[in-house]
Amino acid sequence: MRILDEARKDAEDKKREVMLEAKEENHKIRIEFDKEMKERRSELSRQERRNQQKEENLDRKVEALDKKDELISKKLKQLQTKEDTIDQIKEEQMKKLEELSGYTVEEAKTFLLDSLTSQIQHEAAKRVKEAEDEAKEESVKRARNIVGLAIQKVAADHATETTVSVVNLPNDEMKGRIIGREGRNIRTLETLTGIELIIDDTPEAVIVSGFDPIRREIARRVLEKLIVDGRIHPARIEETVESVKREIENDIKEEGENATFETGVHGLHPELIKFLGKLKYRTSYGQNVLKHSIEVSHLAGVMAGELGVDIALAKRSGLLHDIGKAVDHEIEGSHVTIGADIAKKYKENKDVVHAILAHHGDIEPETVVAVLVQAADAISAARPGARRENIENYIKRLEKLEEIANSFSGVEKSYAIQAGREIRIMVKPEDIKDDTMPLIARNVVKRVEEELEYPGQIKVSVIRETRSVDYAK
Repeated sequence: MRILDEARKDAEDKKREVMLEAKEENHKIRIEFDKEMKERRSELSRQERRNQQKEENLDRKVEALDKKDELISKKLKQLQTKEDTIDQIKEEQMKKLEELSGYTVEEAKTFLLDSLTSQIQHEAAKRVKEAEDEAKEESVKRARNIVGLAIQKVAADHATETTVSVVNLPNDEMKGRIIGREGRNIRTLETLTGIELIIDDTPEAVIVSGFDPIRREIARRVLEKLIVDGRIHPARIEETVESVKREIENDIKEEGENATFETGVHGLHPELIKFLGKLKYRTSYGQNVLKHSIEVSHLAGVMAGELGVDIALAKRSGLLHDIGKAVDHEIEGSHVTIGADIAKKYKENKDVVHAILAHHGDIEPETVVAVLVQAADAISAARPGARRENIENYIKRLEKLEEIANSFSGVEKSYAIQAGREIRIMVKPEDIKDDTMPLIARNVVKRVEEELEYPGQIKVSVIRETRSVDYAK
């Protein structure tokens, strides 16, 4: 019984202790909660004050913006009023200007545009002249020196182009011997040489006609040998033809070798040397093609030396540039493509092949050597007396040249002079001013370059002359 009482007493004591501890813990929690709540209320109060301040600031800003909007609106109204006033003043001024000037707005615009156009043309002409003068000062002297030096260093004789050769006879009785009994001699000669013999009333002469210059030369030499020998019959003719053909082959080889020695071009394939030799018997517009090729080689070499380019390559390309003309009557195609194919066949340098293809502008020149060969070819062909043109084509070119010049407004007369190498244009002084003359010259040059084909260059001279005439009585 005592043990139970003690147990109850201990239980009561523990219960009181637990209750005290619970109360203390509860008290601590309440204190902490109250503290936390107090801090939160304080923070909320501060946040509320900040928000209130922000609202007040926003209200002030909105009020300021409203005032600015009101001010801007007033200013816009003032500006609109001023613009209306300006438009009214402008309209009144325009009316006064129209009254004073006698021009409407559109007429005034047209007048101003015309005036500006004239000023722009004047300024453009000045700029063109200044640019041309500056370019000439920098380049013309050197270009002239190079080309002039090249031309002075090279001089070549020129043969006359023909498709016939004349063989002189000691007497007219020789004509009958050349014809032979029932024409057997002349038939044999024509068959073996492929050339036509014309025996007519021309005294003491036989005409050898044929397109192939080498065959024509063989026939000419055969005739001369037969006349000297006096024995004219088919067997002797055949023997003489074979002999002359061997002579011609040797001459061709020798001429080709002489051309390479003269130009200093070495290492050519033997077949290329033969092609060069054949050019001796080929002419173009009256100019011997072999001499022309030698001249082009020298010209290209001189210009290459002046410009610091490979001289040997330039000379080689110049010598071979017309090689296709040796066989262009035997193979279809232009002499440019034929020549390039021949050069490729005999393993020539690719730059030489390119120069051959580009020397007539069939393709764009991509190397300096190709440009030099093109220029040297033009210089050689354009030299006075170098080539003989068909008179009809020559006259047509002169007429076209004058027609182009006369087509421009303000031109009074034009004259093609110096065999078409210069065109002199007389302009009307009342229509054309001095400062617009360079533009006319430039426009004529452009038209000529676009519409005409010509060797060398054409000088365009524009002349404006004002004369005052009076009489003393």
